[in-house]
This record gives sequence, C-alpha cells and structure tokens, in this order.
Amino acid sequence: MPIHKRIRMFNTKDTYPEQKLDNDLCQVVVARGTMVFVRGQIGQDLDTSKNVGIGDVEAQTEQAMKNIKMLLEEAGSELGHICKITIYLVDPRYRETVYRVIGKWLKGVFPVSTGVVISALARPEWLVEVDVTAVIPD
Repeated sequence: MPIHKRIRMFNTKDTYPEQKLDNDLCQVVVARGTMVFVRGQIGQDLDTSKNVGIGDVEAQTEQAMKNIKMLLEEAGSELGHICKITIYLVDPRYRETVYRVIGKWLKGVFPVSTGVVISALARPEWLVEVDVTAVIPD
C-alpha cells in the first residue's frame, strides 16, 4: 500500500505531445495523510486542459487559484490550510496584479510566501504559476 495518495495522475506525453516527454506526474500528493503538495497551477482549466486568459495575467491567476481550491478540496483540505505559497512570474510588472488576486483568495490565511521572477514558464502563453503546500488538519 502506498504511503502517499496521488490525485489526478497524468503522463506528460498526453498533456504535452509536442514535447515528446514521458513523465508520470500528478496534480497533488498527500504525504502521510496530512501534508498536501499541490503542483504549480497556471491559467489552464484542469478538466479540459484549455488555456484561460491568454495575455491576461489577472485571468490566469484567477484560474490558478480556482484550480488550487478545487485540488485542495479533492485532497481533503482547503485554502485556509495553506502553509506555503510560491508564485512564479515571467515579468516583475505583474506582481501587483497577481498578488492582489491571490490576496483576495487567501484573505485571513497568512501563509508564508515566496515570489520568484523567472525568464519563462513551460509554455510561452503562461504568465504566472502558483504552487502551494497545505495540511489536512487532525
């Protein structure tokens, strides 16, 4: 019996066929029943794999947070149990917009936060990526 619960497993050869990859991944890992690690979320609908908000960092951030909320709930947690959030931006000018959206979703949560400006994400249309670590309370 596996120690960790893996939610929404997929293979990159299906999600990124143009890249000729073959990696087994998942959206969420629940470790030892209490720690929840959510894969970096972007402006993409998890059910359809369609990109949301191309060219619109606010819409992409809203979709990423919507995905995070849904994935945490599937794992048995919720936004209020987020402990750490990491935000990846492809342009530092997006910071205020992105943090405003995230602040709305996490009002009253007070997680630790790290923001990183990077040169690019996995696809050129993605402007922001957000990953979180949360817990499932006893």
